[in-house]
Order: sequence, then C-alpha cells, then structure tokens
Amino acid sequence: MKNAPLAVCLPILLLAACGRTEPVADMPTQEELAAAANAAAANAIANQQSEDTPDSRNYVNIEHGFSVTLPEGWVRDKGASNAEGVVYQDPGAGADVRVFWQKNDDDQTLQQIVEALNTGAEGVDGDFVGDNEYRGTANDGEGNNVAIRLLRQPDGSIVTATFVYPEMLSEQYQAISETLLTSLRAFAPKKEAEASATTPAANASAAP
Repeated sequence: MKNAPLAVCLPILLLAACGRTEPVADMPTQEELAAAANAAAANAIANQQSEDTPDSRNYVNIEHGFSVTLPEGWVRDKGASNAEGVVYQDPGAGADVRVFWQKNDDDQTLQQIVEALNTGAEGVDGDFVGDNEYRGTANDGEGNNVAIRLLRQPDGSIVTATFVYPEMLSEQYQAISETLLTSLRAFAPKKEAEASATTPAANASAAP
C-alpha cells in the first residue's frame, strides 16, 4: 500500500499534536521536525517508485523448470497466476498469454494430449517437433485465434503456452505470438537440479 502524501499526513499530525499535554521542553526542535518530514517524504517516494515499476518481461519458474519472455507493456494477472504458471494480458486489447505447468499423472504421450485438445477446440492445426514438442493453432469458437505450444518434460509433465487474441487482429498479433512461443524454454526443475548437484558430491565421498 502506498504511503499517504505528506500534505495529507500533516493535518492529521497537527490534530494529534494539539491534544498532547507534554511540556514544551519535550517538543522536538525545528531541525528534528524537518528531518522527520524529509525522511517521510523520501520513504513515500521510494515506495511509490517501487510499486510503479513494471514486472520483468522474463518469467522464470524455477520449481517446475520453464521460462518465457513476455511482450513489452503487458500486465500480469496476479489473480489468475499461481505457483504453476502465469497469465499476462495486453491492456484493453482482449489478448492474453497463459503459460502453465501440469502434472501428467497418466503419463500420456504428447500425441494423446493433442488428440484431447482437438476435441475441445475448433480448427486445430499444427505439427509435432520430435516426440516432446507440439506447435499449433486453433479457434476457441468465440472469434479468437489461439496459438499453442506444448513441451513434454523428461518426467512426463507438460508445459502449455497459449496465446489468445481476437481473430480480427491477426495481422497485429501473429508475429508477437510466434516470438513469445519461441521464447518458451524448458530446463531441469529445482529438485532435479539439486539432486544432480548432490549426486557427484556423494559419489566422490563414497569413493575409496
């Protein structure tokens, strides 16, 4: 929460001071009052600047092992984002991007997941890149195009990135969606990376 401006705080402070019964000798000096006022103003400005700083364009999920670069000027939807992923929106344009990690309890192949996707959207068209990547497009049936990229991680979990934008704005958003989806990267999740780091050390200590 931003600190209230000094001009708002002063009347409140003055009213509080009027009710005091302390001796005049205990009142702070003019120099002390000026120093306190300057400190409060500096603190208010610092807090305001820190809150107005936009989120980084680079989203990195260390726990689940993926990262993506967001378009400049887009705003994070904090209510829709969570530990599994993030949602960013283009203010006022009706476009958004959602990048989330999902556990794959049934150990489905990427082909099986895409088949399920085909039944839930219209006009799905895309290509597999090896066994663990899929890129495609679809229509949500409500006048929006959907660009999709799926990555299957070594443990079977899936990272899904969807870029949704109004069909009438395809010329504006198509290149942006391609750039964003290409920026999606998968890497070793935190637990796996920590395990890999400790294994060589354990082997070294066990060696004769």
